[in-house]
Amino acid sequence: MENAQKKMTLQHYQLVNKQVAAEMTGLSSETLKKYRLEGILQKDIHWVVINSRVIRYNISLVLDWMQNKDSNPQGHLRAIESYLASLPSGQKKPRANHSRRYK
Repeated sequence: MENAQKKMTLQHYQLVNKQVAAEMTGLSSETLKKYRLEGILQKDIHWVVINSRVIRYNISLVLDWMQNKDSNPQGHLRAIESYLASLPSGQKKPRANHSRRYK
């Protein structure tokens, strides 16, 4: 059950190309690029580089940023934290029990 829940969470953060991001946000692809280059949208948070010619936008976080940037910036920071925690690299590793009993 836990694996299915993690999988659903990761699927929530869909990466889309600039055309889809532009259509879903109502911003032009040029505006999205401007926001990337100016650091308004953060690399590896709002967008990722797949290779030298391919950029993908984390559409959930871009839409959340648009909704909250002025009225609730702390809410957007919580969304970013939630996203980072959902990544496999953000998962806590189980700790092995290495306690030794001394007699």
